[in-house]
Amino acid sequence: MVAFAGWSLPVQYQESHIDSHLHTRRHCSLFDVSHMLQTKIFGCDRVKLMESLVVGDIAELRPNQGTLSLFTNEAGGILDDLIVTNTSEGHLYVVSNAGCWDKDLTLMQDKVKELQKKSCDVDLQVVDNALLALQGPTAVQVLQTGVSDDLRKLPFMTSAVMEVFGVSGCRVTRCGYTGEDGVEISVPAAEAVHLATALLKNPEVKLAGLAARDSLRLEAGLCLYGNDIDEHTTPVEGSLSWTLGKRRRSAMDFPGAKVILPQLKGELQRKRVGLICEGAPMRAHSPILSPEGTVIGTVTSGCPSPCLKKNMAMGYVPSKFSKPGTQLLVEIRRKQQMAVVSKMPFVPTNYYTLK
Repeated sequence: MVAFAGWSLPVQYQESHIDSHLHTRRHCSLFDVSHMLQTKIFGCDRVKLMESLVVGDIAELRPNQGTLSLFTNEAGGILDDLIVTNTSEGHLYVVSNAGCWDKDLTLMQDKVKELQKKSCDVDLQVVDNALLALQGPTAVQVLQTGVSDDLRKLPFMTSAVMEVFGVSGCRVTRCGYTGEDGVEISVPAAEAVHLATALLKNPEVKLAGLAARDSLRLEAGLCLYGNDIDEHTTPVEGSLSWTLGKRRRSAMDFPGAKVILPQLKGELQRKRVGLICEGAPMRAHSPILSPEGTVIGTVTSGCPSPCLKKNMAMGYVPSKFSKPGTQLLVEIRRKQQMAVVSKMPFVPTNYYTLK
């Protein structure tokens, strides 16, 4: 167990880290992610509030559709990444990182107060639910045995409220942090153990902890806030330009737009890339060097890939070194090793989309 943001979280359960990782890729695993901040935004001006804080086009979301977005500051830095869902129940459902709980909640609450003073109709409520993530190729097959809704009609980044294994009022969202098909289930806290126990009765399902969660998300090329993106990183530098809504780009009406948008066309001093190397694994803070041996960047996340049996990492280099196939060096324990810039995700993702 490790302490994280005021919570005690499991690094692993009975299975080894590698076994747990591979079980998720081949079957499915259950992750307790109840430490995440869940909020609801109510009122006619809920979209106005959210769009004053994030870079995405929230107004265009269809009922029960969600999107990954970013809170940004006026300097263009990323305050946090979050998922915003436009629910059919008339509110926005927001999930953001536990490590940014206080910062995110203050940001949203301050904006609520600011808009309320302007007679806007908006309010915020913290959701005191547990959050269980069932991830892997058989996750939905397992879940389908406990719900009456047809999960084939629930594509990636959509959600619905349903009864799950006898627990009513669960919000099931087809998303996750592994690159696999799967769901996150927001469940009343008092029923979380009942639901987890019901899921674990299926031999396909095993518990997984933080170690597997980290290597799975890295294989999928997904950022960890505080490591791969932070307040000193812009969406463009973080290779997250796709989160910038087209309408929002044209209007230039999100925090930091004057800094972020010119970067779409210019040379970047730093850009997030994937790296693959042989030998010792790359770790956060390992220096990245040019072929001539000059330090040009830093590794932000790294570990061996259980699926590829190679060492993978993310890091930042100037854009002229960011093309896949570019040969670079990394310094590990004061020794230089060859590394190659690689496309991400390192392992193909398996998100479920309607054909």
